[in-house]
Amino acid sequence: MSRGFFLTFEGLDGSGKSTQLRRLAAYLEAHGHAVTVTRQPGGTRIGDRIRALILDSRTEPMDAMTELGLMFSDRAQAIAEVIRPALEAGRIVLCDRYTDSTEAYQGGGRQLGSEVVLRMHAVMCGGLNPDLTLLLLPDFNRSLARARRRNGRSDKDENRFETEDQAFHRRVYDRYRAIAAREPARVTVIAGDQSIEAIHRQIIRLVDEKLRAATPAS
Repeated sequence: MSRGFFLTFEGLDGSGKSTQLRRLAAYLEAHGHAVTVTRQPGGTRIGDRIRALILDSRTEPMDAMTELGLMFSDRAQAIAEVIRPALEAGRIVLCDRYTDSTEAYQGGGRQLGSEVVLRMHAVMCGGLNPDLTLLLLPDFNRSLARARRRNGRSDKDENRFETEDQAFHRRVYDRYRAIAAREPARVTVIAGDQSIEAIHRQIIRLVDEKLRAATPAS
């Protein structure tokens, strides 16, 4: 590939996306691909500071537009520092969350709407879109319960979104479904409560197919 391949993982916390991203990265590296793994918010020195501010449950009150601005400030830094350089070097970039998360959480959960998020994406991200997005949508209630249990065991306070009520998370979930319906060529939904291994096999089949299609014939 002359240009790298940009793949994002999306879903509610507790959906298993981070586990699947790590497994895919290991698979790709074992098969000779150069892989860059990053996350949002975070993934850069500046981004990690923004992440700590956004996710800390003590960061209240924060206006929804302030939150939106911080998310895109983090993303612009990640694109400039990590994502674009990796793609220009022909690497596969695996990113845990991207603009779809912002559209789901701030556009849907915070009820800011999709239009303002997509306008900011065009300006702050230069319109850089993933080549493929894997959206993990297991059972809503189980996913939310897993996220709250996990964050309760963590020594980091990153619980700010998990403390939101069920209606907030339902809006996020529904907005994810709307994004997938709007962009079926980019977004692949992996729904239902399957085993980690079954989901991994499904993902590697899909990604192998997409990478072959993206590789110019010699």
